[in-house]
Amino acid sequence: MNDKPGLFTIYLQLMKLRVVVLLQITAICAIIAHDLMVRSDAISGERTWFDTLQACLVTLLGGTLAAGGSNAINMVYDRDIDPGMSRTRTRPIPNGWISPNHSLIFGIGMALLGTAVFIPFHWKAAFWSLFSVLFYVFIYTIWLKRRTPQNIVIGGIAGSTPPVIGWIVAASTNIPDNMNPFDLGSPIPWMLFFLIFAWTPPHFWALALYRSGEYGKVGIPMLPDVKGAERTLKESKFYCILLFLIGSVPCFWPEYGLPLAWAFISGYLTLWYSISVWKIDPNEELDSNGRMPLAFSSFMRSLGYLAWMFISFVYIVAVPSEHIWYYTIGFILAVPIANMFVINWKNSNSQRKVLNAE
Repeated sequence: MNDKPGLFTIYLQLMKLRVVVLLQITAICAIIAHDLMVRSDAISGERTWFDTLQACLVTLLGGTLAAGGSNAINMVYDRDIDPGMSRTRTRPIPNGWISPNHSLIFGIGMALLGTAVFIPFHWKAAFWSLFSVLFYVFIYTIWLKRRTPQNIVIGGIAGSTPPVIGWIVAASTNIPDNMNPFDLGSPIPWMLFFLIFAWTPPHFWALALYRSGEYGKVGIPMLPDVKGAERTLKESKFYCILLFLIGSVPCFWPEYGLPLAWAFISGYLTLWYSISVWKIDPNEELDSNGRMPLAFSSFMRSLGYLAWMFISFVYIVAVPSEHIWYYTIGFILAVPIANMFVINWKNSNSQRKVLNAE
């Protein structure tokens, strides 16, 4: 039994902040991109840097609380299967650090508080925040997760809403005043939504392939365990192709201020990520722990891919239109150099951990 940490640390572990942070970055990028487009007159409106900062802080606070609360509720429901997987057996509830009832009350409180943060800005932001919580808890966790190998596909809808919420907070004064929560006055936030939606299956299935068999042992019908590695890779490649198509939609949206250069950058990044998916060999020799190394490499690259996609989205709307193609070529050339530094940093960090352990 591990030493019990303080209550605050337990709360942070229940919220799974490392997972939440990546999704909140997508929301922040949506806010910054929106406000940059306003300043360049690609979108009508008036936004100061104080407005941008306020929207970022509000979205970061509300989104973190709502998503963290959902994660805490998920851990309560999954407390029977978490001890059976190496990835989840050290969570607070299996360790006995906190009771399920305590965790449930905390999760519900955080989810409702996070949603309430958005109410003063626009009801549609609060709507999509609450929708994400309810969808993740009731549709994904309770209904789909233990019943269908397509659980992560449909359940991914809940994790795709942060950029939509961030865009609504930033564009609150220009959001159409009607009762249709899908009408945001622009298709751009929905493009960002579908990027995350199409990214989720190959991202998560790579992890499931790497930890081959773990989900099946606890009764979770993850696609690799139910249909096998070859079928999983076929479907993963389909979602990679879908990512290419989603990134190409600016060709049809010039009136919304999104430059065509975005299609080239997103296509380049998607190709970079897709190569890692195509490299996964369903017949690869497993390592000493019975895992697939190439699947883990794809999983790690998927994290970098999502971050790069949203960073590049902000970048492309920030550059002057008269020089956009020069900036686009510069960005494409800079990405592999930046990735090389990140990989070297990760490798050196891993070596330090090994030396410290010795």
